[in-house]
Amino acid sequence: MAGQEEKDQNIEAEKHNDERIEKMGQLTLDKNAQKHNLHLLTIIGEIEGHDNLAGNAKATKYEHILPQLAAIEDSEEIHGVLVLLNTMGGDVEAGLAIAEMLSSLSKPTVSLVLGGSHSIGVPIAVSTDYSFIVPTGTMVIHPVRMNGMVIGVPQTFDYFKQIQDRITGFVCSHCRISKECLEDLMMETGVLTKDVGTILVGEEAVSYGIIDAVGGIDKAIGKLHELINAGQTAG
Repeated sequence: MAGQEEKDQNIEAEKHNDERIEKMGQLTLDKNAQKHNLHLLTIIGEIEGHDNLAGNAKATKYEHILPQLAAIEDSEEIHGVLVLLNTMGGDVEAGLAIAEMLSSLSKPTVSLVLGGSHSIGVPIAVSTDYSFIVPTGTMVIHPVRMNGMVIGVPQTFDYFKQIQDRITGFVCSHCRISKECLEDLMMETGVLTKDVGTILVGEEAVSYGIIDAVGGIDKAIGKLHELINAGQTAG
């Protein structure tokens, strides 16, 4: 009887995990040899802001991510956060909000760029305690862009500059690249065919000081366990 009850509980737990992955791309990894509960957070597709994207678009909704990060900070059962990124960028305000929340977590955090972490995905990638990128992963660095009608007055361009400074300031304060070098990458004209900016692949992102190391899921999880162990020892 007890065995059947345990089996039913495991089935229910697996069903709950499947629903979390399907709805929010999140999962808590709580069965490992090092006794650490890791929370898996995925940033995929386009980062959705205040406007809903089309129903057929892959999107990360910031209204899902922010409450979950607050719950992680308040949880005694979760010891670290692993962030997987494959995003084309998206809403600047939403992306910066996620990045600020991640950077202010007291729990150890590690990010892993898979596929790509473009545009506003760059601040999210560097917001963690340590960052990895796979050898074929890409990062697109470009200036702020805006869709729709734009009023052609000096105040508009001043506002663009303020947004740009917020992004570059955050990125440079969370990785090793200088502001001058980052802005040079943003304004490069010889790389993207229809835009200004730069594409960095794998090791290039590390050599510029944006990402800490090249590696895959094994190194990312290993580093997260290492950070958790170091924090527990220090505590």
